[in-house]
Formats: sequence, C-alpha cells, structure tokens
Amino acid sequence: MQDQTVISVKNLKTYFYTNQRCNKAINGISMDIKRGKTLCIVGESGCGKSVTASSIMQLLPKLSRIEEGEIIYHSEDRGDIKIHELERNGKEMRSLRGQDIAMIFQDPMTALNPVYTVGWQIVEMIRAHENVSKKEAKARALKLLKDMGIPYPEKRIDEYPHQFSGGMRQRAMIAMAMSCNPKVLIADEPTTALDVTIQAQIFELMDKLKKEYDTAIMLITHDMGVVCELADDVAVMYMGNIIESGSAREVLKSPGHPYTKALLKSIPILGKGANQDINPIKGSTPDPFNRPTGCQFAPRCDYACDKCNEAMPEENQVGGTHMVRCIRFQEVMADGK
Repeated sequence: MQDQTVISVKNLKTYFYTNQRCNKAINGISMDIKRGKTLCIVGESGCGKSVTASSIMQLLPKLSRIEEGEIIYHSEDRGDIKIHELERNGKEMRSLRGQDIAMIFQDPMTALNPVYTVGWQIVEMIRAHENVSKKEAKARALKLLKDMGIPYPEKRIDEYPHQFSGGMRQRAMIAMAMSCNPKVLIADEPTTALDVTIQAQIFELMDKLKKEYDTAIMLITHDMGVVCELADDVAVMYMGNIIESGSAREVLKSPGHPYTKALLKSIPILGKGANQDINPIKGSTPDPFNRPTGCQFAPRCDYACDKCNEAMPEENQVGGTHMVRCIRFQEVMADGK
C-alpha cells in the first residue's frame, strides 16, 4: 500500500504555441507519484516543473496543449481516470481538483481571492465537494486554521488575505488544499517568498500531512537543501526532460548526470565555513525555440563529446530505481563528487 502509485505520467509532451512558433515545454517525461511518498522535482527556472504540475491539474493556458502521452489518476473508488482526455474545465476535472488532487501555488496572494475572507474561501472549497452545512464547513475550516498553527483562528477566519502575513497566507493555502483530505498534494515552490523559519514550519506541516493522511506529495523546488531533507524520490528536470530520477539516496549520493552533479556542487554545505568552493553552473539554459540537436545540456557540460550532439541520450537504468539520461554516466559516477 505504501508504494502504490496514485498518479502515473507516461511520455508526456506539452507544447506552447506563440507567434507561429512552438515551445516544447515538456518533451516526453515519465514518472510515478506514490501514496505516502514525496516526489521532489528539481531543476533551474524554465525547465518545465510548473508546466508539469499545470498539465496534471489541467490548468494550462489556452495556447498550449498536451500533444502526446498520458496522465492517469488511479482512484480507489472510481478506477483509472485518464486526466489527459478530460475537458479542462469540465465537470469531472473540476470534481477531481481540490477533492482528489489539490495544489499549493507559488504565490498565495495571487491564488487567494482578495474580495472574500479566508474562511469563506475554505468553506466554499469544502461545500463544493462535500454535502455539508455552512455551520459544519465553518467548524472544519476553523479546525484546519488551528491545525496549521495560525494564531487567533477564531478572529482570523473572518479576515481577508491582505490582512495575513506571507507565512499565514501560505498556511491558509495549505489549509484550503487539505480541506477535503486529497489523495495527492502538488506544491509548486510553496516557500519561495518566505523566510527560513517559516519555510521550516511549512515543510514540517507537509511532512505531517503525508504521515497522518498517507497523502502523495509532488514538491516542485530548485532548492537542493529542501530535497535532501524531504524527498523520498527525486526527478531532475532540464529543458522539458527528466534527465535523472530515482530514490533520494540513489540520486543525491551517486549522481550520474553532470547536471545533477553541478546542482549539488552549487550549494553551500553547513559547517564548512566561508572558504568552501561553491561552483555555479557555467553558461545558461538554451533558447527553447532554438534547442541543441542532441543532449540539451551538452553546451554547458564538462563531459560532452561529439556523440552528445547527435541525439538525446536514451534512459539508462543504473540500478534499483535509478535512471540517468547520459551516455557517459559511468565516468560521471566514477568521478564522485
């Protein structure tokens, strides 16, 4: 039960169309989100992390579409649901959002409606998916705010989002996301705008939700420190592809892709002092409308060879659940950190 897959994504391709040009934002990714586990998706800005979340939630903008692949939600009571075939704002997709699959957005100020109280918005979420009275829904909303550690929840429930601090708004977003005990929680960089003490509290809350409700969590981040602390499984993304994946131990202890290795080298290690060698990744991500022909990371890679420019490397199973898309992964792993 613990390793049961809740959402499986297979060969997903999501393209954006602007000015008669096509941006292959997601270019064939496959992954599983498992019950009671945290899958961390990491990578630089623009690599396709948020588009992956939007594809699963069917919240893509108008000038984009899922070209290929499938997103299947394995529901306990309704069987397998093919999300990629559902109408974006159709009745079935809206019934899944919030009740079965919930999302915490990057900026709670834009995700919460400024003209309604926080309590009203949580109550509306509960009543949209469950047949309960206003009184019962408000009591549940109050308990959720208490559970999230919001001070004076009896007063705060009738306040508007602008009256909340950044950390409290994010807690209110989590309260709303968890109001119907969803099976899957997608968190898109939920602590980007928060200070470190509040970040730690938010992640503690998410870990508690995972343990108490057996919730599957997909956490999008570019902070490798967060990954080390929270992840059960890791998927490293670059230019719309998953270039390395596996359990957190496999990926972080023995990175097989030069990009993963470079990400780990670019973060400071606590306790090593100010003189430690921190190496930023050289170069910058290529233009999505003018991509390299082969491996997308080749122009920035220290291990690149002529073969890297011919085609995108195939998936190599290193051992266990560890997958790497690099033709020289054995040399990368042999070099250690």
